[in-house]
Amino acid sequence: MLRALTAELGDEDELIVVDNASTDGTPDAVREAAPDATVAEEGKNLGFAAASNRGAAVSSGDLLLFLNPDAVVAPGFRDAIELPLTEDRGWAAWQGLVTSAGGRVVNSRGGAVHFTGIAWAGGAGEPLTADEPEPAEPGFASGACLAVPSRAFDDAGGFAEPFFLYHEDVDLSLRLRLAGGRLGVERRARVDHDYEFAKGPEKWRQLERNRWATVIRTYPGALLALLAPALLATEFALVPISLAGGWAGKKLLSWIDIARWLPRLLRERRQIQAGRQVPAREYARALTPDLESSYLGAAGRSRLLRAALRAYWSAVLALLPG
Repeated sequence: MLRALTAELGDEDELIVVDNASTDGTPDAVREAAPDATVAEEGKNLGFAAASNRGAAVSSGDLLLFLNPDAVVAPGFRDAIELPLTEDRGWAAWQGLVTSAGGRVVNSRGGAVHFTGIAWAGGAGEPLTADEPEPAEPGFASGACLAVPSRAFDDAGGFAEPFFLYHEDVDLSLRLRLAGGRLGVERRARVDHDYEFAKGPEKWRQLERNRWATVIRTYPGALLALLAPALLATEFALVPISLAGGWAGKKLLSWIDIARWLPRLLRERRQIQAGRQVPAREYARALTPDLESSYLGAAGRSRLLRAALRAYWSAVLALLPG
């Protein structure tokens, strides 16, 4: 990963590696492979969100690029990922085209966010084509390869550190949208990500906890009110799904987490919503009623459910101020 990345960097670029108390000699390996890199050894596992914020605080550049440690950039990546900034597209954040399986398969053409807050990598598992189409504006920009101007990142308050891991890129993207920002995908900037969805039951606790935290923090009040029945129905639907999947205990813990977090989340919500620059309907248009991810199983394949969700969402959009 480092060899491919350092080969792309220019003289004025900074490489910052934040080590979350690894035990495999990573700091020494980084110093050997990239002597000019800044290595921040934290002494404990801060999680992705907090470690990324530490790296951003050390940086002095105008553009921040967050890369997962298992992401390998393709030749030409560095110049391509900077294009939205140099061409002054006005994007608040963007991602590269993230692939897997050695560049043969799509990992993310841009993230999708369902109106219940469930989020996934768009196009995951699809074959990569030679003539990749220009991606539409994503629901969120993937943290596997996330570029954001440092000023926009600072103004947004960075990643939500209590999230620890998962959904922090969704939360940041939606906060940038609330502030009037647009998101994008630069398909010429390619990076291969060694991705595997299944990482044990604890992942479900973090995904579900952080999904709810994102909804509470970022959804405008009118949207939350209209979505209340759907959000409640989703919780009921997830109970048998979690039982069948063996993570019901983690789902329960996610509810406990949110109950403990609620006073803080409500304080953060007031601050975030006070800075909202877009009408609720405009914000909501970035969300989708379709559960089109292969990771969502039968729910994503049900035509009846799709029709019901689309009808419900059309009614919500029609009722939102905007």
